Amino acid sequence: MNYAEIKKCDIANGVGVRTSLFVSGCRHGCPGCFNAVAWDFEAGELFTPEVEDQIIDSIRTPYVDGLSVLGGEPLEPENQAVLAPFLDRVHRELPNKDIWLWTGFTWEELKRQSCRAHTPHLDRILSRLHVLVDGPFVEEQKDITLRFRGSANQRLIDVPASLAANALVPWSDESIFAKRSW
Repeated sequence: MNYAEIKKCDIANGVGVRTSLFVSGCRHGCPGCFNAVAWDFEAGELFTPEVEDQIIDSIRTPYVDGLSVLGGEPLEPENQAVLAPFLDRVHRELPNKDIWLWTGFTWEELKRQSCRAHTPHLDRILSRLHVLVDGPFVEEQKDITLRFRGSANQRLIDVPASLAANALVPWSDESIFAKRSW
């Protein structure tokens, strides 16, 4: 897997101060995408164990609240085999930090076996997430006043609650603070 960018001390992509990983590779091709440079699977640099260590060290900083994973498309099948063990490591080593992930797939699509993102790694990845921002960017629904997303069709999903209920549960500010003991 390649990554297009790593932002340390990011305050735009999730609650609090975060380290954000922008993976490379995306087949959605959303018109107006803010990060079209990351559509190419070869964009950026190789995600190596050394890069992984640097990200973990950055998240370990006391004032950093968690990890945000964006793209490109993190849930492209090519990216999942690398992301799954990385997210396991973040969860294991930093259990008090939250993990957010942005995807152009909808929650409903991810639940279908026929979805291209449905790989042997998908359920493992979802089980590590606290918040999923789902849905493609839709230029006609662009709204710069929305928190943590670019278009009105995209949703903020409380993943642990959704998995427990076997139904989509929207994320809210209250849900993040109530679950800080994860």
